[in-house]
Amino acid sequence: MIVERFLEWIRTAPVTRRAEGCHALARSYLFSALSAEERDGLEAAMTVLLDDPAAEVRFALAHALADSDKAPHHIILALSEDQPHVAALVAERSPLLLDSELIDLLATREEMVQIAIARRPMVSRAVAAAVSEVATAEACLELLCNSGARVPRFSLDRMIERHGGDPELRETLLLRNDLPLDVRQALVGHLTSRLKTMLSDRNWLSAERAETVTREARDKATVAMTIEAPAAQIPALVKRLIADEELTPALLVRAVAGGQTLFFIHALAQLSGIPVGRVEALVVSGRAANLKALLEKANLPVATYPAFAAAIDVIRQFDGSEDAGSDYRRATYLIDAILSRFKANSDHNIEQILGLLRRFATDAKRDAARSYIKQVMAAA
Repeated sequence: MIVERFLEWIRTAPVTRRAEGCHALARSYLFSALSAEERDGLEAAMTVLLDDPAAEVRFALAHALADSDKAPHHIILALSEDQPHVAALVAERSPLLLDSELIDLLATREEMVQIAIARRPMVSRAVAAAVSEVATAEACLELLCNSGARVPRFSLDRMIERHGGDPELRETLLLRNDLPLDVRQALVGHLTSRLKTMLSDRNWLSAERAETVTREARDKATVAMTIEAPAAQIPALVKRLIADEELTPALLVRAVAGGQTLFFIHALAQLSGIPVGRVEALVVSGRAANLKALLEKANLPVATYPAFAAAIDVIRQFDGSEDAGSDYRRATYLIDAILSRFKANSDHNIEQILGLLRRFATDAKRDAARSYIKQVMAAA
């Protein structure tokens, strides 16, 4: 009788009152002690309310049922296909929606619903992968900010491929402590690519100069990232650089001149096809013939051999005990020693490499100077 009177009443009740009554009916279904017949009646009444022409009424129904695992599944599913603001409510909160249902919603619904799914208290790897594959940049950003989301590694790559140009998403990714080194480098690549386009399009630099500036900035950032990165992440970084055709001789010279021998060894191993342990043994041996054979196997330009030889020779002898009286001098000792050793080479046809090393020395000294001044000011 109660259900019958309710259904008769909603035919003429104003929208606001219908919404209030709908909410009360749904809460009664969830929390009242009901007989099986009464429960069936309330469920049937809520099912009829799905056809109410007023979205406010359907929103009230969604609001009452969204958080409960006792809500009728067919009603939740119908609400998830309603207008975006109604669908988003159950998409974000309902524990009844299956991963497959959420994935279907991601592919067919508006950004509001995609964002709601990305905000769910728990987001499985499958759903997170679907978000990265089809959702907007804003929804992907919400996923990255959701501590309850299990985001697969390959989904980070996919987000970068699709939305790497979005500055907020890029910044959020870069702030993640668990971001793999090669993914971080891919983001840097997106950033420098956009910077190059901007410099060229606005006529601030010629296309050639913009390419040089941004390439060197990318290489510098890549080498800097390897300093603090776990050794286990270096091979993946090298693999990505090779795939993206960014593992250039200039990058390798910069890396070895900066003392990043682990990166250099893994690069030689992947370029030459020789096992890492064998490459490391050959490099550490200090024999020029061994290094030359490795560089040839890796198909690196002959002109770079003296730079690599000078850097490896200095690194082998450098034990960190050099003390020239200040942090600045200690920080720049390595690049100075490499330059000195390189310039002693009798081959005069390697000025281009010398110029490259000098630019690296300038970068190293400027970075060391900034760090030194910062330390002095902090101690003052």
